[in-house]
Amino acid sequence: MHSSEPGARFAAFKHKSYARFFFARFLGTFAIQIVSVSVGWQMYDQTGSALYLGLIGLFQFLPALVLTLVTGTVADRYNRRAIAALCFAVSSACAATLLAITLTGSFSPFLVFAVLLVFGIERAFMNPAIQSLAPNLVPAKDLANAIAWNSSSWQTASIVGPVAGGLLYGAGASLAYGVALAFFGGAALLMLLVAKPAQHSAAGAVTKETILAGFRFIWGEKVVLGAISLDLFVVLLGGAVALMPIFARDILDLGPWGLGLLRAAPGIGAIVVALMLASFPIRHHAGHFMFFGVALFGASTVVFGLSHVVWLSIAALVVMGGADMVSVYVRETLIALWTPDEVRGRVNAVNSVFVGASNELGEFRAGSMASLIGAVPAVVFGGIGSLVVAGLWAAHFTRLRTIDSLDAPDHIHQQ
Repeated sequence: MHSSEPGARFAAFKHKSYARFFFARFLGTFAIQIVSVSVGWQMYDQTGSALYLGLIGLFQFLPALVLTLVTGTVADRYNRRAIAALCFAVSSACAATLLAITLTGSFSPFLVFAVLLVFGIERAFMNPAIQSLAPNLVPAKDLANAIAWNSSSWQTASIVGPVAGGLLYGAGASLAYGVALAFFGGAALLMLLVAKPAQHSAAGAVTKETILAGFRFIWGEKVVLGAISLDLFVVLLGGAVALMPIFARDILDLGPWGLGLLRAAPGIGAIVVALMLASFPIRHHAGHFMFFGVALFGASTVVFGLSHVVWLSIAALVVMGGADMVSVYVRETLIALWTPDEVRGRVNAVNSVFVGASNELGEFRAGSMASLIGAVPAVVFGGIGSLVVAGLWAAHFTRLRTIDSLDAPDHIHQQ
């Protein structure tokens, strides 16, 4: 990494549309975290059912899986800014419904699940549209900087949002949903203020070939295939988040505050590295940095699994989050730059499902394995598995490993 020229740290914010997009995305992500925490606490308060807690995530993930072929096509054929604004408006309606359910005392698990299903459908359309929009708002030379800031804002919202959601819910569920409603509304307004960007929309009739274009592109472009599949298998194997309550209570002998600290530690590492990358972007050896990040992620997962010392466990999680941010930064930049704009929505729809599946299935993998062999072996096995995947992918996807700079290839014409 080399220091960037003065002012380059905020290069993406020189573009007004990106600045509005950034804050809209931050508010939306923050609101989602508040709703997720509040719905979970309210569901458990009202039902005492662990099964219902598990169904909360399932109802929000399934639409993305079922609608993969549709959502990406929509993001490529229609105005992505308008799609994102409409999705934030739908989120506002969902938050308003949850607020009304709470204020009227008409809570019902199945009514809440219906609202979460709408949330899931909205997010299924939102993700490919909003992920494909950023490259339309900044020139290619500022895209890596924009992605670093996007990652930093997501991590910040993911750390502070649940804490804020918990505090707000403690003051009253209606207050939590009211704040989420205000944030979603603000995000929708900011997104409407984003100037309509140039976009290479897919032309012609919708056919089987056009719908499957995202899958075909990913399969044919080995750099993108390698980047997406690397993340899928590393997160699938290396995910330890689901087991943190076990480590906090039974292994490290910490209370609820300790669990909060463990959950926050990876995000802290990720934010620090994201801010460093915004100031000192990766100029050369990008492929090597990505694989080093994946390997360090696996190694720190092993250290966390084996540690019985609080400070070492927290340090391992901080390193884990920072290492993951390096690989995410390179991977997301490569996917954005190597994907033609006319299929970007469909590619991001597939990528969103892969990321969601790896997180969901990764937690299931960790939990089911822990029930069979114990939490420590399950986490250590996952970390070793991540190291093995990094080695196999580095050997097989040589072009991905040897990529030098994060620039668009000659055959891709960026905005």
